Amino acid sequence: MKKNIVQILLLLLFFFSIAGCKKFITKDIVGQYPESQFYTTQAQALLAINAAYQPLGFTTANNNRLWVFGDVASNDAAKGGNPGDQADIEFIDQFTINSTNGNLASMWALLYDGIARCNIVLSKVPAITMNKNIQTRILGEAKFLRAWYYFELINIFGDVPLVLQPLGPDQLQVAQSPVQLIFETVIEIDLIDAAANLPATYSGADVGRATAGAATALLAKAYLFESKWDKAATASGKIVNGKLYNLMLLYSQNFSAKFKNNQESVFEVQHLTGQDPKLGNELNQYFAPQVDGGYYFNAPTQNFVDEFEKTGAGIIDPRLDYTVGRDSMPWFNNRIFDKAWSQSTGYLTRKHQQSLAEVPNKSDGNINYIAIRYADVLLWYAEALNESGHSAAALLPLNTVRKRARESYLYDTGKAGYPNIPTDLLPDILSTNQVDLRKAIQHERRVELGFEFHRYFDIIRWGKDYATQSLKDKPNFNYDLNKHFPIPQIERDRNKALH
Repeated sequence: MKKNIVQILLLLLFFFSIAGCKKFITKDIVGQYPESQFYTTQAQALLAINAAYQPLGFTTANNNRLWVFGDVASNDAAKGGNPGDQADIEFIDQFTINSTNGNLASMWALLYDGIARCNIVLSKVPAITMNKNIQTRILGEAKFLRAWYYFELINIFGDVPLVLQPLGPDQLQVAQSPVQLIFETVIEIDLIDAAANLPATYSGADVGRATAGAATALLAKAYLFESKWDKAATASGKIVNGKLYNLMLLYSQNFSAKFKNNQESVFEVQHLTGQDPKLGNELNQYFAPQVDGGYYFNAPTQNFVDEFEKTGAGIIDPRLDYTVGRDSMPWFNNRIFDKAWSQSTGYLTRKHQQSLAEVPNKSDGNINYIAIRYADVLLWYAEALNESGHSAAALLPLNTVRKRARESYLYDTGKAGYPNIPTDLLPDILSTNQVDLRKAIQHERRVELGFEFHRYFDIIRWGKDYATQSLKDKPNFNYDLNKHFPIPQIERDRNKALH
């Protein structure tokens, strides 16, 4: 089997394991080596940076709950599953959350574990005598990953402790830093440096590592979340005009193990089935129906399904059936979907799932998680242009995304009517009115990126009015109280500097 970055992690995992909450800042990732002997060679530097990627994965879905915060908290999904199962997720779904919720503690520990690994790389690797190009690349990867973990942290928790170097046990009382300070002094700075020092592409065993394009794209996203529209347009425009990425001909190819690390993928979290230690994607089981050996969590809502456009003849946006399992429609394993498989909403998500023929072990999926894809960048570009007063220019990236969606009929032989595009399906947006275009871009993000764990963070960043309207069916939601989630109580008990 062709080597991949996740296969490198096979060796890595004999040395490194995820830290518990208690020592998420202080642990030394040295395995059976004393620290003085470990950070001395190029091979050990590579192991250290590989370790920094590990918290990104969904190999243990109980730890990485990004889908809970991105989807279930939003109006796209309900918790799903059996009533009473994973009650802490239900509390997030209903916004009856307190600081003892296990999802909070899991994500906090996971993200700070990633930061700790990056800080160790940035502290230890500069002193190693090794190939300078590889050393520079490793440091760029660490800065990209640290920015990624901090970006997720502040989107979930708001103000958080800022830790930029390994700390000793007597240095663990660290107060929160403001979100804007973290954006401007860590995330932006790290990503600018990473973009300048990372390669544009990789080959062979290094495919899947962070690239200059990934760093520039995440920088564009950071600027977007800060409402720095001109900078967001410049950064996302650099990706678009660089011509290194392109949309796949068929939308659904992005969610297939046959098209990993494709031309649309800007940054992708790697998974590999059949490995020991395990490197597969557990979401394949978490989101599947019980008849496929799954737990049927993260169930799409009727509100989400209704967001998809229809023609006058009733033909629906093809992205719906690439995203959602719905009654009487084809499903995996040569089955027809039965709405009874989803007790809560009648729907399940198709993304992140595979047939039993591909991966007989449902908890060991082979699909990567595309954290940033080119369609996302196009929509950031459209939004940044529109918000910065260039609404006419925003039409091209927006309509490029819509064009790919309607042209599914040109490439999907399973579509009724193939190869003819139905009349009036997903017509180009023509309005240059900023308010109307803003609504069109918000709609397009929702249907294009549904169940890719972005929705709740979009809802919140679009402001109180948008959030209150979007989450009106969640009566306990209060924008001022819930735009960020509580810091875990277990961390408050350990860190008395938290306010």
